[in-house]
Amino acid sequence: MARRGKPALWFAALLLALPLQARAEPLDSIRDVIERLHRCWKPPPRSQARPVDITVIVSFNREGAILGRPRVTYETEGASDNDRLAYRIAAMEALQRCTPLPFSQGLGGAVAGRPFAIRFWTRKTSPKPERRAWLTPKIP
Repeated sequence: MARRGKPALWFAALLLALPLQARAEPLDSIRDVIERLHRCWKPPPRSQARPVDITVIVSFNREGAILGRPRVTYETEGASDNDRLAYRIAAMEALQRCTPLPFSQGLGGAVAGRPFAIRFWTRKTSPKPERRAWLTPKIP
């Protein structure tokens, strides 16, 4: 006999089982693309790796699938090999989780084949800029 008690719960479970792209609205801007990729980012736990900032260059085709191979172009200076490897894996997993991206027809045509520099970071805020003597306020 089928369960009838909680149809809303069954519907929610069905929605969660669908891939992210199936229930997502089309992306209309580059900002939307960057935000979507950042939502897929899951850095390694601090118990496995120290925080590392990483930048990946990636291109997409019109349908939002990855075109070619993503390339890591920046990693935090002084990071250990183990930390770098953990963050490279996390960045590639983020791309796999999110792709293919649901580009709108216009955005898909505009960005197809063009490189995106996606910066993944683990800090809550960006580092404070270094103060220089010429930037300090005048003392009365």
